[in-house]
Amino acid sequence: MLKTSVRDIMIPIKDYSTVSPDATLRQAVATLRGSYCELDTETCTEAGHRTVLVVDGGGKLEGILDFATILKTLIPEVAGGLTQRLMSAGVSAAFAEADASDLDEANLGFRARIRKNAQVKVTDIMLKIRGTIQADAGLMDALKQVFKNKITKLPVYEGKTLVGVLRDADLVLAVHNFLEEEG
Repeated sequence: MLKTSVRDIMIPIKDYSTVSPDATLRQAVATLRGSYCELDTETCTEAGHRTVLVVDGGGKLEGILDFATILKTLIPEVAGGLTQRLMSAGVSAAFAEADASDLDEANLGFRARIRKNAQVKVTDIMLKIRGTIQADAGLMDALKQVFKNKITKLPVYEGKTLVGVLRDADLVLAVHNFLEEEG
């Protein structure tokens, strides 16, 4: 069962969104939008990529950015606690306790805060890679990696060269193909 290799169903790296570690979050979001949406029709579908790989100039994978990380950085108040809400308003805990909010960015508007937060460097917020797989590995090995590491994207290598990405959606579609086979 599941004798197809990872290579057969992965997204080639040339077709995946990548940014350099020194890119800003604004640049990463623009790159992601380009692969997630059909820009000609302005239609965004679930078929697009939901992450951006962070790759250095030599092709080395450094990290990954997902939707949740992007939103938590742009709008920290979505992350929860009081500290994040204060920070999102440009208020440090010390300023809040001293009632010195007029000395910081507390009055900065929502859109202005998002624009400011979008200047963060990707390297400062990217997620660590929690698993990789070789292109000639079987799908069962890929499924095990995805579940063991609790991830939805698995970077694919040929030796030490990054060649693609395997998404959980690709695995679901591959399993569907097995269901459709007769016999």
